[in-house]
Amino acid sequence: MARAVDAAGISLWVWNVDSDDIQMDERGYAMWDVPAQTALTFEHLSEKIHPTDRDRVRSAYVATRAVIGPYEIDFRTLLDEEVRWISARGRGSDEDIQRRTMTGVFLDVTGRKQAEESSELLAGEMSHRVKNLLSVASGLARITSRTSAGVEDMAQQLTRRLTALGRAHDLVRPLPGNQGSAALLGDIFAVLLDPYDDKGAFAGRIRIAVPRMGVGQNAAASLALIVHELATNSLKYGSLSVEEGVLDVSGVLAGDAVRITWTEQGGPEVIPAETQGYGSKLVRQALEGQLGGSISYEWAKSGATVLVEINADRLAN
Repeated sequence: MARAVDAAGISLWVWNVDSDDIQMDERGYAMWDVPAQTALTFEHLSEKIHPTDRDRVRSAYVATRAVIGPYEIDFRTLLDEEVRWISARGRGSDEDIQRRTMTGVFLDVTGRKQAEESSELLAGEMSHRVKNLLSVASGLARITSRTSAGVEDMAQQLTRRLTALGRAHDLVRPLPGNQGSAALLGDIFAVLLDPYDDKGAFAGRIRIAVPRMGVGQNAAASLALIVHELATNSLKYGSLSVEEGVLDVSGVLAGDAVRITWTEQGGPEVIPAETQGYGSKLVRQALEGQLGGSISYEWAKSGATVLVEINADRLAN
């Protein structure tokens, strides 16, 4: 029996219901971080219980003598600022009690609780991300339908926008050096602008030089939409619409902001529209709402220059 208890990693305890004395085996004293053979009562052990769980455990402890049959309660301990999970298991009721003592076991379930918390966090995060993507997809479909010439044009535009979102999420991955789960800023621009090199004449005409920094999961989708809209406009009206045009994307860190300059040269002269299109509204909304930034345009005969400023902390989230 002793070998079975040791193999299971459990601690045995006995509690005298009259004197309130608690005795444990060696593993129990180590689990509670108290010297072996120390005279203990529940009040002594309760000092080791996490303050958030203390009242709940105290109520359960008092109720055990009225419980008929087995009981189990999980709670946290706080030992030198380290949080551990313990499962207390026993059999309630004073019926057939032997020598006025009740018996039970303690089991360290920290690993299981941490795994459960990680699973719950992952499930919640996945649910949140799916809801966000569905909301974004719905908004894109609504906006695209208003700016499309026909069903085929709408399908092509919507597919490109959704593909841009997918590419941004594919880039989200763990970075070395405990930088968190993120994509590199330069990778987002490179991957999202790469399809425009498939046009043959555009190959090698896009230059990217931005700070090496991470883009968090929440910011990746918003930034992808912005890059895609700017590239689409350039392909329709700007430097990427002609063989001689080039695009230069550069960025710098300025205090708590990232400043990105999107410079087009060699394209046709662009005359700004009198009213803001839905794509421009989408870009501005993503920048001001999700990324805490701003956008401005400078129109010149040599090509358009777009100045984008993004809050660095928002970009990392």
